[in-house]
Amino acid sequence: MKNTISIFIIVLLSLGTVHSQELQCNVQISSPGMSETDREILRTLQSSIHEFMNQQNWTDYQFEPEERIEASILITVNEKVGSDEYRGTIQVQSRRPIFQTSYSSPVINHNDRDFTFRYVENQPLEYADNTFSSNLTAVLAFYAYVIIGFDFDTFSPMGGTPYFEKAQEIVNLAQNAPERGWKSFEGQRNRYWLMENIFNSQYSNVRQALYHYHRLGFDRMTESMDNARGEVVNAIEMLQRVHRQRPGSFLMSIIMTTKGDELVNLFSEAPSMEQNQVVQILSEIDPSNSARYRRITQGDS
Repeated sequence: MKNTISIFIIVLLSLGTVHSQELQCNVQISSPGMSETDREILRTLQSSIHEFMNQQNWTDYQFEPEERIEASILITVNEKVGSDEYRGTIQVQSRRPIFQTSYSSPVINHNDRDFTFRYVENQPLEYADNTFSSNLTAVLAFYAYVIIGFDFDTFSPMGGTPYFEKAQEIVNLAQNAPERGWKSFEGQRNRYWLMENIFNSQYSNVRQALYHYHRLGFDRMTESMDNARGEVVNAIEMLQRVHRQRPGSFLMSIIMTTKGDELVNLFSEAPSMEQNQVVQILSEIDPSNSARYRRITQGDS
């Protein structure tokens, strides 16, 4: 009888861990121009990446199924550069639900154009902290931690720091990797510089703004739309202060790419004085998209 009870408890515990994973990540691989053989290999890889992202335990927290972070990864393979080596891009997106609504707000939307990886069909995807085993799993783990870090930042001030530190560890380990995207001298908008911006104190208001924007703003819209929208204005004023100190930052460009359309939709229904204020700020910090922000005052969202 004791053995039966022990087995039952073990089964319950094992079932409980099924729901402890943090991510609910949709994975797609697009391979235009690839041969049918390569497409079949990449379909196998797509399934393996889905399992890698969704069944790995990335934190010590126990997530309920409904608490898992909604994310998506789109890998576009543009060319085959070796017998088992591919080159392309990886686009990473995540979103988080808004309290007492059916709406999910985008948190990150980033297209990484420096993505080269090796893969042999049915090769297991293995990852361990403090080890750089392959560029494929390093990039995937890096973005898993980035997704989680940004998500935690929206729920508590700088709450994502432990997960950004994990992402930074991967960048450090990758400094001797032959693949691009990890090193400071390879460009100003890669994984190295994303982490540099995240941990640079001059950009700390960007991360603080994520908390004001989501937790104090969007999450309270069912209580008071005016007050919540005011917190979103506070958040973009924080972004403005960062822009004036360090214009054109990589981190800021990711935030504006992610949030631009949402901001247009939100403030299209705001009072005209608030609309004018917001359009002025957004056009200053994201001038290349100023025409989009002018739609706020034109009633065409």
